[in-house]
Amino acid sequence: MEIRIRHAALAAALLLGASGAQAQLKIAYIDPLSGSFANVGEAGLKHFQAMAEEINAKGGVNGQKVEIVGFDNKVSPQEALNQLKRVIDDGIRFITQGNSSAVAGALIEAVNRHNERNPGKEILYLNYAAVDPAFTNDKCSFWHFRFDANSDMKMEALTTWMAQNQKIKKVYLINQDYSFGQAVRKAAREMLNKKRPDIQIVGDDLHPLGKVSDFSPYVAKMKQAGADTVITGNWGQDMSLLIKAAKDAGLNADFYTYYAGGLGALPAMGESALGHVKQITEWHENVLPSSIEKWSQDFEKKYKTDFYYLRIRTAMQMFAEAAKRAKSNDPKAVGYALEGLRFETPTGEVEMRKQDHQLIQPLYLSTVQRMAAKGGPKEVKYDVEDTGFGFKTDAKLEASTSAQPTSCKMTRP
Repeated sequence: MEIRIRHAALAAALLLGASGAQAQLKIAYIDPLSGSFANVGEAGLKHFQAMAEEINAKGGVNGQKVEIVGFDNKVSPQEALNQLKRVIDDGIRFITQGNSSAVAGALIEAVNRHNERNPGKEILYLNYAAVDPAFTNDKCSFWHFRFDANSDMKMEALTTWMAQNQKIKKVYLINQDYSFGQAVRKAAREMLNKKRPDIQIVGDDLHPLGKVSDFSPYVAKMKQAGADTVITGNWGQDMSLLIKAAKDAGLNADFYTYYAGGLGALPAMGESALGHVKQITEWHENVLPSSIEKWSQDFEKKYKTDFYYLRIRTAMQMFAEAAKRAKSNDPKAVGYALEGLRFETPTGEVEMRKQDHQLIQPLYLSTVQRMAAKGGPKEVKYDVEDTGFGFKTDAKLEASTSAQPTSCKMTRP
């Protein structure tokens, strides 16, 4: 009996030690940390780590310090699922991911299954960049929250602006061949046809994700078709290599993009991007209000990378606020508190729409311009990756412009 009591006491002590070790609130970052898209994944990880530091400096989340734990998924759905198993085994109950909607789709399904089978041990998924519209429509889930505008929302904003430009006559579409790229091409065709039926779609290519090393054959087709405008949702190396090929071939066309400001893209474009390459984003560095300008500059000095993801900052701040309102760090409680949450960001108020867990926010259309030397109407204060070129706002499109209806029929726990 004495031995059993001692063992029980030891077990209790071990549990106390374990709980102390688990006092940190861990968020698993499941994104590429090796391979072709490692630079993108590493940049996102630094943004999350910076936000964890900021939140921890203010006391953490309900008294718990936040720790971001990186898991390399190599942009592979299967590898992401393998990493999710590790996350579950480690007892981590919050995950985030952004690169590749194919990965995101696999994670959403796996999280749904896990949560259904393991009540009380649910996982909440904070999606900062995977923008397939299905995730907040027919595949919506209570356990998934998206902090980036989905691809239809971005295309709505892009085509609303493009419809006003009568110089656009011939458009070429090029996208990565998976759910996101397919959604971009579909939305571009439908929205251009509705708003500018006179515009010709002179080409429409899908290519393998991360497998093309030379885009010159695609660019040759664009030139031959006489395209004056290119629409692409490409990201990572597929964005930078496409633009490099266009530059080398002397393609004189405007590029309407989702990710021209992403790592590596602008250095590849160089001067050829001036006045020709545009992006649709939730912000860019040259709309910095004073409330975040110093934070952005401090981030870049410390982490040696550009502050690109305002939405990661928004996601982490809203996560912390939801937990505070819920007075709990339990994923289900945080999820309910996130629903319908309105939050003030440096670019204006955003709302996590309750019906589908899609963040509704303002968007900016911007064009590459030269960094300011002595000022001037077409120059910018901050550049991208020390290139001497940055983005200048063409238009701020309020949240109501891009917000799309949802077919989501949410099932709540």
